[in-house]
Amino acid sequence: MTTTYTALGRQRRIFVPPPATSLPPPAPQDPPIYRDLMRTWADRGRALPGRHDPEWVRLAAPTVKRGQFSDLSDFPAPPHDGR
Repeated sequence: MTTTYTALGRQRRIFVPPPATSLPPPAPQDPPIYRDLMRTWADRGRALPGRHDPEWVRLAAPTVKRGQFSDLSDFPAPPHDGR
């Protein structure tokens, strides 16, 4: 335990765990049936978790760019109404 002092001078004891002596076990690999399913989906061009999906990027991208349909300088800025 480590002793610390507060701003009022009181002592507090806090528990500080000892450093880990070994590394955690490695993460288990995916089961073969899951790897086969991922390979089948990839071969068919489907989206896969954790992989870049260009179609999603295209669909989620903004379609209208600022000033694409009008020049914003034609419109004065609205007055500040305190909201």
